[in-house]
Amino acid sequence: MQSQQPADISMESLVPVELPIVLSVDDSPIVQTRIKRALSERFEVLLANDAMSALHLLARQPVDLLLLDVTMPGIDGIELCQTLRRMSKFTQLPIVMLTAKDKSYDRALAEMVGATEYLTKPLDDEKLIAIVDRYTKRGHIQ
Repeated sequence: MQSQQPADISMESLVPVELPIVLSVDDSPIVQTRIKRALSERFEVLLANDAMSALHLLARQPVDLLLLDVTMPGIDGIELCQTLRRMSKFTQLPIVMLTAKDKSYDRALAEMVGATEYLTKPLDDEKLIAIVDRYTKRGHIQ
């Protein structure tokens, strides 16, 4: 009977990898499911279905990037983006607006309130991943 040598394990492989945290704010469960499915292998994805839930979550949990639906009941994405940009804690937070609206006026409005990027629905998974990668500090961890 041969004795087996233990596998060579480096200490790096034992350290848990912290994934970048993405908060997705959208009132559509279908969109939220799609975003989570597209990003969950490379990012920790938190979900909020409205602006107030997002604000409560942001008060407790730092995030690396915010995906924000423009059209939501109550406080919409434009208003939430504008509110966050007024808080010093969130001036550098990448905010990617998600919307079905693709007119130049809508893009200009999003830019005016401080959006970092603007994506139109239906979402292209590869483009979404590329944009989240680009704006997260640790987005290239695999």
